Amino acid sequence: MKIQLSALFLAVSVLFCGGAPARQQTTNDALPGLLARLNAQVDQPRFAQALWGIKMVSWATGATIFERNADKLMKPASNAKMYTASLALDRLGADFRIKTSFYAGAKPDAGGVIHGDLLVYGRGDPSFASRFNGGDYSKSLQPVVDALAAAGVKRVEGDLVGDDSYFRGPPFGALWTWDDLQNYYGAPVSALTVEDNAIDLVFKPGPAIGQPCLIVTKPGTSILNFINRTHTIAAKTRGRIDLYRPVGESNTYVWGEIPLGSRGVEDSVSVPNPALWFVSLLKTALVGRGITVTGGVRSAGWLDREAAPVDWSKWVEVASVQSRPVAEIVKNTLKPSQNQYAQLLLLQVGANSENAGAGYTQSAGLEEMRTFLAGIGVKRGMTLLEDGSGLSRGTLVTPGASVQLLSYMTRDRYYAAFYDALPIAGVDGTLRNRFKGTAAAGNLRAKTGSLGQVDSLSGYMTTAGKEKLIFSIMLNNYRGGDGRAQIDALALLLANFSGKLP
Repeated sequence: MKIQLSALFLAVSVLFCGGAPARQQTTNDALPGLLARLNAQVDQPRFAQALWGIKMVSWATGATIFERNADKLMKPASNAKMYTASLALDRLGADFRIKTSFYAGAKPDAGGVIHGDLLVYGRGDPSFASRFNGGDYSKSLQPVVDALAAAGVKRVEGDLVGDDSYFRGPPFGALWTWDDLQNYYGAPVSALTVEDNAIDLVFKPGPAIGQPCLIVTKPGTSILNFINRTHTIAAKTRGRIDLYRPVGESNTYVWGEIPLGSRGVEDSVSVPNPALWFVSLLKTALVGRGITVTGGVRSAGWLDREAAPVDWSKWVEVASVQSRPVAEIVKNTLKPSQNQYAQLLLLQVGANSENAGAGYTQSAGLEEMRTFLAGIGVKRGMTLLEDGSGLSRGTLVTPGASVQLLSYMTRDRYYAAFYDALPIAGVDGTLRNRFKGTAAAGNLRAKTGSLGQVDSLSGYMTTAGKEKLIFSIMLNNYRGGDGRAQIDALALLLANFSGKLP
């Protein structure tokens, strides 16, 4: 009897603790057995102080298979990006492109000279980034340089002015916390954005023990001032680097140590003035193409334009470039869970809405979101969205609302673009290292989400019994540290179920 109980305890432990098993046998029992296992998973004592929010429905019939707190408001983390992506596709269309314009007092003269400033007017295109170019930083601004060269520009006798006044409001989503803002995932949003408004950094050991470490920026730039307090040590430890860039400042303080002979440590830091960084990089790129800029670089935002409005009748569009289509931007938002792109999509919807001229652009975008959700059957009060990314600690949704959204998108004209943008289990995006070697690999497509004591997973999958499911799983207030694994265990119970669903 002791042997039998030990074997039972081992089987339960393998199913419900830590990470999900690499290989899990399909189950041939009926629906009651599946429901018992789902209940056993969420009712573990470890979740006594946590909150599960779950809803699972049949794709074919819409029948609810399992739910727990499906109508409770919970923090979705990056699951909120599903809402923004759906809104952007619905309101803008998969083929919509964002225009960036270049204005001057007059067209270049016969010698290709612009007599005066060249103003770069952004409208929220996030695709000036290596992420859209196979990781090649040199290609990010190539469309801009090509467009200006094609317009005959050979010399600018004035400043390059980065104008990001197209969006009104702060450069961060509502209720983003200050300690996120120096990181790439909390980088400021701007109508003039380049390289995700964050600088990739490589820290390498100095030439000798005791010497400061070397700091390499990617792309190369002097937009930030690094106060280097690092030092090189003997090759005994792995090394560590800590960064601190005070909000709104260019000074970036660096501490830590790297062993001699080490390959280095990689990190990143956001930039405080994206429009200024854009024109700084652009000036370097233009000079590299043989286009001279005699002046400096400066920026202007919405507050500047309120104080001193531009008389556009005195400006001429010299050139323009179009962004990648919204479908591609959505894919580069959902797959890697890019906060900035999601917020930019929300602002883009707001800027193209009827409420664009009133108040903050984010408010206009959220008003469009409320109208959109009401139109697809999400009841008022089932979502409280504060930003476009889910980085906001004030954003709340119910699992039921997420399932309603996912169900609607299966019937939407842009469903293919939406589905293609979701991470694939064990294959790509934020799910590339999850579910490998399981029935969910290559099958489950879902949006992940993670904040402190918050994990979520919502999307689509097919069971071993060839039944298609729509689901939303959220776990809040859990301090166990293995929230993803616990959610994955639930998803695998579904993926391995070979029975029939209602």
